[in-house]
Formats: sequence, structure tokens, C-alpha cells
Amino acid sequence: MSVRLKLTLSYAGFLMVAGALLLAVVWVFLLRYVPDGNLTGPGPVVPNRGDLERAFVPRAVWALVALLVFGLVGGWILAGRMLAPLRRITDATRRAAAGSLSHRIALEGSADEFRELADSFDAMLARLEAHVDEQRRFAANASHELRTPLAITQTLLDVARKDPDRDADELIARLREVNTRAIDLTEALLVLSRAEQRSFMREPVDLSLVAEDAAETLLPLAEARHVTVSTAGDVVSALGSPALLRQLATNLVHNAIVHNLPAGGSVEVVTGRDGDAAQLVVENTGETLSPMLVSTLAEPFQRGTDRARSDQHAGVGLGLAIVKSIAEAHDGRLMLAGRPDGGLRVTVRLPLAPE
Repeated sequence: MSVRLKLTLSYAGFLMVAGALLLAVVWVFLLRYVPDGNLTGPGPVVPNRGDLERAFVPRAVWALVALLVFGLVGGWILAGRMLAPLRRITDATRRAAAGSLSHRIALEGSADEFRELADSFDAMLARLEAHVDEQRRFAANASHELRTPLAITQTLLDVARKDPDRDADELIARLREVNTRAIDLTEALLVLSRAEQRSFMREPVDLSLVAEDAAETLLPLAEARHVTVSTAGDVVSALGSPALLRQLATNLVHNAIVHNLPAGGSVEVVTGRDGDAAQLVVENTGETLSPMLVSTLAEPFQRGTDRARSDQHAGVGLGLAIVKSIAEAHDGRLMLAGRPDGGLRVTVRLPLAPE
């Protein structure tokens, strides 16, 4: 049976029970006081209990039949009106299952349970639509980025085949460089996918040690680019994956070094506690960035400057996208802000580890 039919039968059954109870009350509190035998006297004849039963019972049965019909008809109409929002939610669910995520229920009326369900469903559809659009855009960008090194490799091999006298060492060096970039891109995509799936164990991680480790690892790159890297702050522990948080700090420091001034500059890494969150702040000098550009830096395959796009150490354009994904996978937050005198300030807030 459908829910509407069940509700209709429930309404009708409730009316029948209420009517039967009312008749029982009439019987108990009225008819039992009427004498059973024939009453005779000088006055008119008084009806006894049998007379009242013969007059009352048929009408009581008809009243119950009328209540049954009224309960079925009224219950069917009332159930239909009550379940109308549910039908709209069902239609939206079918559209979503068919692939249409742009439809919204937009249920009007009072803030009852159906309105709450519809609003929650609309919010879910909005998040799904944004996630699907992001995944499609990311897949298109990833396929483009992966196709580029493959196309370069094929071109180099075709040129080498047509020119047997070409320097083999130069060809091998170019192929190695292109292959390394493709491997870096693949590994970055795997890290990003792992972070989005949240397939990791959580444990206390000292952010100050993670920041120092990232700075020491990238010290040769910083020295080669004449960039000064300094770490400071308090010891603070975040709850998360040591490997992913190490990747987060490494990406931030690497991004700060690469997107620094062409010669010189500085990178400052600070850890500490801000309220109920562990905080990692990475600031670097560099070119002045517009607010519009800053708002897009965490998108996949976005690079901050034209110089970085041709830099051999610039990565694959997934550094801040991975940082954002790791932060959100840890129930944290990534905040970007351009510095007034040039450069970028990146702040990552993460849940504190229990003491």
C-alpha cells in the first residue's frame, strides 16, 4: 500500500474508534439508567431500554458508516495535501538520479519537517553540482596537462628518428626532464585524490617539526635562488596524517620559494595556536598580486606569475590545490592574502590534537 492509502486508512480507523467510543459512552452513562421492563402508570407509556435500543442501534450503525465514508474521503484528501511536498522531493530526486543537478525544490511554506528536508536536499544538490563541475574541470585540466608531456615526448622521438646524427645525450636529457614532469604530475594527482577521499589515519602531529623539516628539505633550492627561509613560532600539535601534513608544509614552502623575487627575497614560516586551532603561516616576498588572482591560486593548474609558468622548479600547478584539499580533509581551512608590499601570505588552520 502507498503511504497515502495507509494514512487514509489510519484517519478513517481513528474516526471509527472515536465514534465507537462515543457510542459506548452514551450506552454506559445513559442507557443503563433506563429501566428494563415495561413501565405502567396513570400517565403516558414510558419507553423502556428495549425500545431505546431498537431506536438507537440502527442510527448508531448508520452514524458509524457515515464516519467511515467521511474518514476515507477526508483522509484521502488530507493525506494528499500533506504528502504533496514529498512528491516534489521525489520528483527532484528522480531528476538528480537522471543527471540533472541544477533543479531545486524551493519548497515554500512554514518551516516544518518537509521544508527542512527540502532545504537540506537543495543544499546537497548545490554541493553535488559544484563538486561535479569542479571534477569535470579538473579532469579536463589534468588530461590537458598529461597530454602535453606525452606530445613533447612523441615530438622528440619523431625528430630523433628523422635526424640520426642528433646528439643522443641531449635527447636523453630532454626526455628525462619531460618524463620527470609527467611523474610529478601523476604523483600530485594521486596525493590530491588520497586527500579528497580522507583515506588516512589521524594522530597528533607537531606542526613546528613539520615546518622545520620542509624548510630543511628545500634549503638547497632556496640557496640556489638566493632566498632566505626562516622558521619560528611555538610548538603546536594538530590532529591529522603526518605524511599529508608534511606534504602540505612542503608544498607551501616550495610555492613560497619559487614564486619569490627573481633574485633574493625571503620566506617566513610561523607555527602557533590561534584559539581552538593549530595554525601554520607561510609568507614570502615577491610580486604584487591582485585580489582576483589570489582568489584563484588554490584552483588546480593555476600558477601565480608568468615567470613561474616557465620555471623548471615551478611544479605542475597543483601545489596550493593539494594544500587546500589536505586542509579540508583534516576539517581545516586554507586562507590566502596578498601582502601590501608584494608576495603572498598563506594561513592554514587545523584542528588541535587532544592534550
